[in-house]
Amino acid sequence: MRDTYHVGVTADGFLPDGSSRFGDLGLDRLTAAGLTWEYLPSVEHQLTPDVLAPYDAVLSLGHLGLTRDAAAAAPRLRHLARYGAGYDGIDVPGVAAEGVVVTNTPTAVRRPLALAALTLLLALAHRLPENHQAAAEGRWGDRGLYRGPGVAGRTVGIVGLGGVGCELAELVRPLGVRVLAADPGADTARAESVGAQLVPLDRLAAESDYVVLTAALTPSSYHLVDAGLLAAMRPTSYLVNVGRGGLVDHDALRSALLAGRIAGAGLDVLEPEPPAPDDPLPTHPDVIVTPHALCWTQDFTDAVATSAVEAIIDVAQGRRPVHALDPSALHHERHAG
Repeated sequence: MRDTYHVGVTADGFLPDGSSRFGDLGLDRLTAAGLTWEYLPSVEHQLTPDVLAPYDAVLSLGHLGLTRDAAAAAPRLRHLARYGAGYDGIDVPGVAAEGVVVTNTPTAVRRPLALAALTLLLALAHRLPENHQAAAEGRWGDRGLYRGPGVAGRTVGIVGLGGVGCELAELVRPLGVRVLAADPGADTARAESVGAQLVPLDRLAAESDYVVLTAALTPSSYHLVDAGLLAAMRPTSYLVNVGRGGLVDHDALRSALLAGRIAGAGLDVLEPEPPAPDDPLPTHPDVIVTPHALCWTQDFTDAVATSAVEAIIDVAQGRRPVHALDPSALHHERHAG
């Protein structure tokens, strides 16, 4: 380990008053391990060579991108640690060629994100927003007008059978549902181990009452849910997305909702984020929107912070981190976690 192994922490995880939106990040553990650290200046979209130059490692709390050219122009950089599971915007093979390891925190994200997907699914199944609004407005006479489809006997289709998708399959299975899964990188044994049936994506769309996206965003999965796939869904079915906003063509989704081609949607992620002020999706009566934070429970933030900080210490002390991304395997991957 270098005598002055220096870590930069991106500013996008902090509020205007200087407090962390994630609570205690455990940065004192870096100090205890003999590392120095400081907060980076505010950066938009991409980490640049001038920002990266002083650091051996960067803890990225948001979704900042990193290109191979930027890594090559910052020869001191050895490690980019992502706080979370996603790595879209990071050229993992390119930066690896420049000697930079990229880590994420998939295990820490897995259960909280699956529970977030289940939360949206159940809220749609029981029409929670409408029932809450009726009660809040004192419209007790409207009891029974907002009867959701429920869950038992329904089919849940999971798009992306990685860690989060498998966790979700195991969570919903006791609810008396049939579970389908679509993922070109998964095999039948993996699906069967969590009680899911592996099927093509178009069949999943046609047969599912709830289509849940847990996939990672890659060039091949961008706008995976387009007008054609939405047309294949049932008019009584719902779309839930906890993966990335770019998985869905939101113009096509707006049209499908307006035409009544699907019953509604639960979205923790959008494209772009935040949405435009005039975007009709957040206020659509059949849509539940949360600000890409539904899984941010106390156990989530604690576990993710611990995983990210441990990865930084491992790399600094010459150990291979547990969750180093394998550049050679990423082109096969279309699932989260």
